[in-house]
Amino acid sequence: MIRPVFSLLLGALGALPVSAQEIAALPNAASTAGAAPTDASILTRRDARTITLAIPAPRGLIVDRNGEPFAQNRVSWQLALQYQQFEKADRDFVVRWGRERLEKAKALHPGVWEFTDDQLWEHYRHRRWLPLYITTHLGREQKDKLESQLSGGLVLHPVYQRYYPEGELAAHIVGYTGSVGKLPTGPINFNEPLWEETEGRDGFELIFNKELTGQPGMKKLLFDETGRKFPEEQVKRPRPGGSVVTTLNMKWQKQAEKSLRQHTRLGAFVLVDVYTGEVLVMASRPSFDLNRFIPGISDKDFEALKADSTSPLTARAYQARYSPGSTFKSFVAISALDNGTVTEKTLIDCPGTLVVGGHPFRNHNRRAAGSINVTQAIASSNNIWFGKVGMRMGANTFLNTARRFGFGEKTGLDLVGESGGLVPTNEWMMQNERRTFKDGDAFNMSIGQGSLVVTPLQVAQGMAGIANGGVLPKLHLVHQVQDPYGRVIRQAVPERRKWLGVDEEAIETVKKGMRQVVTGGTGRSAGLSFTELCGKTGTAQWTSNRNLAWFAGFLPYDQPRYAFAAVYEGRRGENPSGGRHATPIVKSFFEPLKDDFKEILAPAPKAVAIVDEGEPASAIVVEEPEEGVMRALPVEPLEIAPEPDDEDAPEIPRALPVDPEDEHPDEEEVWDED
Repeated sequence: MIRPVFSLLLGALGALPVSAQEIAALPNAASTAGAAPTDASILTRRDARTITLAIPAPRGLIVDRNGEPFAQNRVSWQLALQYQQFEKADRDFVVRWGRERLEKAKALHPGVWEFTDDQLWEHYRHRRWLPLYITTHLGREQKDKLESQLSGGLVLHPVYQRYYPEGELAAHIVGYTGSVGKLPTGPINFNEPLWEETEGRDGFELIFNKELTGQPGMKKLLFDETGRKFPEEQVKRPRPGGSVVTTLNMKWQKQAEKSLRQHTRLGAFVLVDVYTGEVLVMASRPSFDLNRFIPGISDKDFEALKADSTSPLTARAYQARYSPGSTFKSFVAISALDNGTVTEKTLIDCPGTLVVGGHPFRNHNRRAAGSINVTQAIASSNNIWFGKVGMRMGANTFLNTARRFGFGEKTGLDLVGESGGLVPTNEWMMQNERRTFKDGDAFNMSIGQGSLVVTPLQVAQGMAGIANGGVLPKLHLVHQVQDPYGRVIRQAVPERRKWLGVDEEAIETVKKGMRQVVTGGTGRSAGLSFTELCGKTGTAQWTSNRNLAWFAGFLPYDQPRYAFAAVYEGRRGENPSGGRHATPIVKSFFEPLKDDFKEILAPAPKAVAIVDEGEPASAIVVEEPEEGVMRALPVEPLEIAPEPDDEDAPEIPRALPVDPEDEHPDEEEVWDED
């Protein structure tokens, strides 16, 4: 649920970790905005000034779906040198006066900046009515420690500061800000900012910079020729920026990042609502503390982050390009079932090794499996089965199906640097490999290897398409954008991204196989205590000497609600597997949150009919239908439906048989070895 809009927008000021008195004092405490002579008397009284100040507005909030802040504002302080108006001041006197106070400041705080004599003199000449900031932003503890020790000429000026209360949580999505530019030097300009203004540099801070940026206020100060300050006039109050309400669930995001820390050094996890397309969790490991960028990160520290071998600035959930490994087999199976290459009953002989074009392809356990069908092949993740099916279909066939599930293109979320992955085409093969697809390519890509690459976000989106049963939902990462008054100026509306056009029975067959993966196959260690999970494990060669492990799927099996994808990056020389390394990430995410999910996934209350008081019972409970009876699927309020004028859209089935008996089973089809 979303908190009332006014409670969110009040956070732009009211939710700041600062007292009302400090907020009120901000416009009165500092002065760095411009000045311009406004009457003839100032031309003859050179030390008098009328100064017009621009008061920077606080940025709007970035919050989760429940109003918990990812990004907000707080007050910090800067130590400053405040010159007096000297009656007879020459350069040596002004410089000496400034140096004495700088030395006192250095004794109190080690972070005082260095200034040249020229800088001290020029500031006095042109800007002595305004403070000369000599430190970066100081926290409350530092401020309290320094305040009682300050001598004449040294002051603490409060300023707004961006603050990320959760540090590195969802850092790649939230982003960070940076200074618009250093404060001016030289003669004062009209309407200069009171302190350095900020702008978005990455993530939502950048994408929604216009919406998050407020409107500055304005005030005027008047000084006489002795430096005495007259009562100031506030012409305009600053207006805070709007707020961005994400679809993320902060509690779940924290648990996802905790699970990644516990079970992998490098990896990612994504959770998507199958019906609405809302991205509820998107975590990448490692991350970085956003507060390191506030008020600004040094060049040395930024270069160290970029040079870090673990690439903490890379959002693995949506920027990293991975081979999908065996998670891709689910989509190959759907393609084969949909176009009739196989049926649910088709049996294919699967030796331990198959030579194609002189190259040996092996099953992951190198053992022959005999003749198995599609659900068995999915449950055991049999490479030979999928390689044979992929070669018979041809690479273009199952790759076209993959594109319908969203692979090979960006999801369209509000993200910086999202990768679209790669699903090769004939043109790409000719340009890069100087040939068209061959059987070896079809075999390789049918098991999720080769030039095919995806992101964890794309895999979760594809799994949502399988779970949804016919529609690829359009993903959303922003629920609302609100203006400073709490009015909604942008609202996410659940909608389809595309119709899959895939036979429903094909999807149901694959879902059965994915259920078997968890109940007794390669992903059995991922079984949950509170619901029936469906998934597909995967292992893939990523680089020449690094492998990775996958586990992706949805839950529950009956009427799926959430789709997920987890990836584990192995160390150099490590041979991870989906069942041993990726499934623990998923299980350790869901199990601690089981109360949340049980409540959400609980069936709707049974219908109750109220009867007259004269009846023996006060209420009659409507019984559940018997086994085999057609049950109506619940239509969620946010369920994706075709547009009314879309004549080509297939009809959405509203009822499915529960465990129907197959009175006339087809004869099993057995493929010949050729």
